[in-house]
Amino acid sequence: MSSRNGETTPGQTPRATSRRRSAEAVPAASGGGDIDVSLALLWGMGEQATRGRKPTITLDAIVTSAVEIADAEGLEAVSMRRLASELGVGTMSLYRHVPGKSELLDLMIDHVNTLPTEPSPRRGLDWRKHLEECAHGSYRNYVSHAWLLQVDQSRPLLGPQALAGLELFLSGLEGLALSGQQKMMVIMSIDALVTGLARQEVQSTRAEQRTGVSDEEFWTAQSPVLERAMSTGAYPVLARLPMDAFAATWEDTFELCLTALLDGLERRLALHVS
Repeated sequence: MSSRNGETTPGQTPRATSRRRSAEAVPAASGGGDIDVSLALLWGMGEQATRGRKPTITLDAIVTSAVEIADAEGLEAVSMRRLASELGVGTMSLYRHVPGKSELLDLMIDHVNTLPTEPSPRRGLDWRKHLEECAHGSYRNYVSHAWLLQVDQSRPLLGPQALAGLELFLSGLEGLALSGQQKMMVIMSIDALVTGLARQEVQSTRAEQRTGVSDEEFWTAQSPVLERAMSTGAYPVLARLPMDAFAATWEDTFELCLTALLDGLERRLALHVS
């Protein structure tokens, strides 16, 4: 564990300190702090016994409060000082459980990294229905915890919840004519679709909240210029679109894209069988 001034404390290697310093430039990243410490905390090996009075808070309470703040106000609102205020304790009390915000972020990610537990081939769902349920659950999770979309998870730390979610996804692909690599590519493709559309939905909602201008008002303001542009004949394909071409909901768009992806996978599997 590192000291508050960044110096190495007993039990911490220079390598761990170096990782912490290099991660400070990109705080919103999975594994951006001390990886060893984060893994120990994720897997229940990091909450050490303390001397003196019994702690008035738990690691779970800290993480839960941090998630609630991030859900309500965004990731930038989460700080050790803010958490201490919310929990009614001194800031230094938090450091008895977690060394800093980077490690706390790893715990927050795993805390919300949940998928519905119902879909399972053993409960009568075929692989396609299973993946549909998992994808929709993942989409709802990202929209509910929009701050997740701010976090670089290109190299995620795998905690219990993350592994459970991956296990659930993979269980729907058991018995299919796919290699291990192909199964992971399917999951990565679904995740790319989920995060991409969830990010667009969240950004659209935030734009309206930030500006106070609704989507309808935004596009209405552009109508005179766009109508003149269409009348020039320079954009014939766009001009032929019906008035409701842009009226689809985010849910409609997600459903179409997911269906197309799974249709392609189903076709590939059918060709392999034949």
